[in-house]
Amino acid sequence: MYPNTNHKHDQPILDVTHLTFRYNGRDALENITFHLHEGERVAIVGPNGAGKSTLIKVIAGVLQPTSGEVNIYGTRPNKHVCIGYIPQRNQVDWHFPVSVADVVMMGRSAKLGPFNFPHKRDWDIVNHALETVELVNLAGRQISQLSGGQQQRMFIARALAQEAELMLMDEPLTGLDAPSQEGILTLLDRLKSEKVTVMVATHDLDQAASHFDRIMLLNHQIIAFGSPDNVLHTDNLLRAYGGRLKPVDGHNILNIDDCCDGEHDHTH
Repeated sequence: MYPNTNHKHDQPILDVTHLTFRYNGRDALENITFHLHEGERVAIVGPNGAGKSTLIKVIAGVLQPTSGEVNIYGTRPNKHVCIGYIPQRNQVDWHFPVSVADVVMMGRSAKLGPFNFPHKRDWDIVNHALETVELVNLAGRQISQLSGGQQQRMFIARALAQEAELMLMDEPLTGLDAPSQEGILTLLDRLKSEKVTVMVATHDLDQAASHFDRIMLLNHQIIAFGSPDNVLHTDNLLRAYGGRLKPVDGHNILNIDDCCDGEHDHTH
């Protein structure tokens, strides 16, 4: 990776302190404090409208906090090119006339500068990213011609071409079939060897427990944050989901009677 002069490596890769985000006079996020370690896999779970998407956007620098701070290796997000933000698929214009390779090359834009054209090294990095996500044979395809799983792989490749060290993903598995979901989760597991830190907003508690190091249970405030065993127990889930929980015979984790079509934060 290119050296980043903004990085203070004695600081956490992500440090969020007393973060509040207010929208239309209401707190979408209230007094959020946590930090992440390099290479961690963290899932954000909680009911729809709990602030999962908002938190991802504030960390990415898309939204500015009302109060509190977000620091990446000790400095603010807008000073970094190492953050890869992957939005919900319904926020993307899939009919825009660009190819898969074009989108992945967009990850190189901050490295190239405003008036520079890609060099051989940039295309080598793009091709390596496409190989990593197994999309080389679809590099010339228009993005609307991809399946949902392939579209998510393309965005992961863009983040890899960007040389992202912190990857933020907003409901990346929503709407995908089971094999596509497993493929994305397996790919994220492989990125751990490259020390890429991943934070994913999801509604699937089983996947969060099976594939992530730590889980943040969020409902405008952090209800619990830690290992799956410490977070996903009934008292915490009742605090987060309330009446949307329903018991399932023979299971320790309760099912959630909730809409799972993606986050519906007020900031959308």
